[in-house]
Amino acid sequence: MTEPFTLWLTGLPASGKSSITKVLVRLLHDRDVDPVVLESDTFRKYFTPDATHSEADRVLFYRGMVEVARLFTAHGVPVILDATGNRRSYRAPAREYLAPFAEVLVDCPLEICVQRDPKGIYQKGRSGAATTVPGLQVEYEAPLHPELHLRSDRQDPESAARTVLDFLICSNWIPSKKMYRV
Repeated sequence: MTEPFTLWLTGLPASGKSSITKVLVRLLHDRDVDPVVLESDTFRKYFTPDATHSEADRVLFYRGMVEVARLFTAHGVPVILDATGNRRSYRAPAREYLAPFAEVLVDCPLEICVQRDPKGIYQKGRSGAATTVPGLQVEYEAPLHPELHLRSDRQDPESAARTVLDFLICSNWIPSKKMYRV
């Protein structure tokens, strides 16, 4: 049986966090590991639909994500946080309260994120419709010492997810071979 762990995939919007997470979940399911994914857009829609993106609202939002992750891991469920978390201070409580924990930096140049931009967030930010786009109006603070540093401009999601899987195996967070239930 797999012990619970928490991974936080962090990076600029449109850096590839969600694409990597989708592949990683499939790879984990192939090994009978069933993580919960807390994706920031979905989480925000249901838990803080009226949030203003102010600093106070962001602090509350990320504290809520960490607390929900803590509840799942306390019940033996691995968690993947798929969230920009643009300040280190937003991600720090996860490292403090969730063990084992790993930050995965999904690094991608801003120009490429702007080109990808499937949600139009950068376009909204440049037009003034959105006033808190990490990388444009607010700073993105990359982790100082992430457990993994992925370059999504150089690695496709499949390859990046396999790198994360290898990390989980090498860290003994998941078995090295598929486990069969008896």
